[in-house]
Formats: sequence, structure tokens, C-alpha cells
Amino acid sequence: MPIATGSEQRAQGYFPLWTLKSSGVIMPEERLPLGQTVVSGLQHCVAMSGSTIIAPLLMGFDPNVAVLFSGIGTLIFFVIVAGRVPSYLGSSFAFIAVVIAATGYAGHGPNPNLSVALGGIVGAGVLYGVIALIVMWSGVGWVERLLPPAVTGAVVAAIGLNLAPVAVKAVSANAFDTAIGLATVLIVGVVAVGARGLWRRLPIILGAIGGYLLYLLFANGLGFGKPIDFTPLAAAPWIGLPSFTTPTFQTDAIVLIAPVAIILVAENLGHIKAVGAMTGRSLDDYLGRALLADSLATIVAACGGGTGVTTYAENIGVMAATKVYSTLLFAFAAVVSIVLGFSPKFGALILSIPGPVIGGLSIVLFGLIAAMAGRIWVENKVDFSSPANLITVAVALTAGAGDLTLKFGAFTIGGIGTATFGAIILYQILTSPFARRVE
Repeated sequence: MPIATGSEQRAQGYFPLWTLKSSGVIMPEERLPLGQTVVSGLQHCVAMSGSTIIAPLLMGFDPNVAVLFSGIGTLIFFVIVAGRVPSYLGSSFAFIAVVIAATGYAGHGPNPNLSVALGGIVGAGVLYGVIALIVMWSGVGWVERLLPPAVTGAVVAAIGLNLAPVAVKAVSANAFDTAIGLATVLIVGVVAVGARGLWRRLPIILGAIGGYLLYLLFANGLGFGKPIDFTPLAAAPWIGLPSFTTPTFQTDAIVLIAPVAIILVAENLGHIKAVGAMTGRSLDDYLGRALLADSLATIVAACGGGTGVTTYAENIGVMAATKVYSTLLFAFAAVVSIVLGFSPKFGALILSIPGPVIGGLSIVLFGLIAAMAGRIWVENKVDFSSPANLITVAVALTAGAGDLTLKFGAFTIGGIGTATFGAIILYQILTSPFARRVE
């Protein structure tokens, strides 16, 4: 089903009309009834919350500020892509290593050099924006050449596999944590397969609630694990102004952090391709806008003390599980995040979710991302008897799953970036005229 373009898009206006649909697959330009929109939007908030809060904590940022700017960034994205690309923008893990290196962060408490890191993130956003404008000017034809289905599927699978150890580690501290994590996985699966009506669309949020209650019963009630500490939650006020911070621009920090823009481009490309595969339509016409939106969201976030943002794989997992791609869900989730950004009570509640519950949810979501690669390959009839396809996919999967990290001076490319750029470059080499002549 092609994306609305040309006269059709002009007839609709800048934004889609969002026709009402209450069952089946919900496409980006369709909407659920209000009640389902609210609950499904909250599910996307749950999906993004763990990583959006964990990433700033690892860098010494304020998690409430990060949540606030994730909502603002998602609205920026929603407007710039004309409400036609379903996506949530959350804290990017690509910045963690370079921010720690640039600031000398010790790993505990607030980052004393936060403003320096913010200046570097602004620099990354500016470089990102320049790349986006080039894409918008030159078109997306080169995208098809650089990212054929074999490569796209490899990148999507590598993202899911690269994240897998994070999920497994979260449920592996002890036997109790493993049991809670697996129970959470089971709840999600049972809801997704066996529930009826509205409940079937809410496997992630119901899995989170079910896992939380199980942990509360067996840890706080029966003493099988470390109890949830509700003291910070009780002490946190309902409403409070986040701790905003302005950036300081230092050349060395900018040079160190700005190249992360390349990784963000790769992540956004993977997102566009994955959502395109799930919805059965090409979103390449909106690729330039998506890159520009992400760059502007990153700049805005860094100007107020937030982390750099990226399109979120976790929310792709939710869409894969629910078959609901309505972009209005993300607008609603963004508004909720902005409101919750002004609630320290919310931050304390999210932080009270036990690690093994988050781990169980992550096992499902990250696995769904990796499994999406199979759909890309099958639907596009990728020929795995071709050595070029087979070797490209094999190398990308290993680099992503093993988190192959490349270092160029102080700049580091993690497993996702290595798998992405490695797959692109290797495929071009193996399908070049020179390689065919050698064969």
C-alpha cells in the first residue's frame, strides 16, 4: 500500500485525516477510539521509559528532564514528518561512552560537567541536521542502493541481537530475578496470544503490571528477593520543576561527541526501514524529514539539559506486537511524557519498577526487533544462495550480537554502528563489478 503523496496528500492537507478504525491492523493515518488511543499511548510510554531513564542515569543527567525532552522531541518529529511516520524519540545510548569520556564522569550522582556534555550533544545535533539537509536535497535513491533488503534485515536483526545481553543481564542476578523475568515474558505472551478485544493490544503494559505485582508479592510480601523500596516514591512531590541546564561549548568536547551523529543516522535509517516493512509501504520519502526532526529534537533537548534522542527500537517492538501504527498514539505519548516530566513522583515510580521486570519486557521487545528481520527477508525474497547476501548478513549479525566495537582515537563505534556500516560497506564491495570479475 503506497504512502499518500502528490494530489492525495494535498487533498488531505499537511496532516492525515486519521480515519477511525477499531480492529485489525491500524495504519499510521488511521486512529483508534479515544479510550484505546489513551491506553495504547500509555503502553508506548511504558516501553520507552526504561531506556529513556536509564541512559541519563548512566551519564549523570536528570531523568525527569530526559523524559520531558523525549516528549518534546517526539512532538517535533511528529510535526516535521507530517504525522505520517510512527515513532517515539527517547534517550540515545550512543552518547554514553563519549559523554563519559568528555566529562570524566565517575558514574555516581549528577554529572559535574553536564554543561560541557550538552555543548557536545548540540554539536552532534548540528552535524546530524547538515546530513539531513543533504538527504533532503539529493533524494533517497542512494538509500535503496546502500540498503537493499538483505542489508536492511541484517541491520534490524543486529539491533535486536545487540540489545539482547542487556535484557538477559537484567534477569540473571539470581534465580528469583530470573523467575520474575521469565514470568513477565509469559504474561506478555499469554496476553498477546490469548487475550481478547482491547486487552490483546496491551501485552507490554499488562506484562509490566503483572510482573510488578508478582515481584511485590514474592519480594516484599514473602521475602524471596530484595523488597521494592517505596521511600523515594513517598517522598517525591507530585509536581516540581525539572533541573534545567544550559550547554557550554568546548571545542574538544564537541569534536569528541559530534561524530555520534553518524550513528544516529544509521539508527534512524533502520527505524524507517523497519516501520516500512511492518506497514507494507515505503517511508523513504520521509527519510530526510525524519533525520532533520531527530537532529532538531536532539539540539532542543541538549539546550535544556536533556540527552540526545533517537527513534526508539523499544516502540518498534510494541508496534510489532500490537499491529497498531497510528501516529496519534505517539503524539499522545509525547504529551503524557511532557506532563510527567514535571512530576518527580512519576520519576520515582518508574525507578521503582524492579530490574527483572524491565528485563523480561526487554527480552520480548528486543527479540521482536530481531525477528522482524526474517519478515523483511521473506517478503522481499532475499536470495541466501547468493554469497554476497549470505556473508553480509553473517558478518552483520555477529558484529551486532558480539558488540564489535571500533575505536578511532577517542571516538568509539559500538556494535550497532559497526554492524550497520559494516553491512553497507561489505555489501557494496561484494556486489561491485570488481568482485564479480574476480568471481
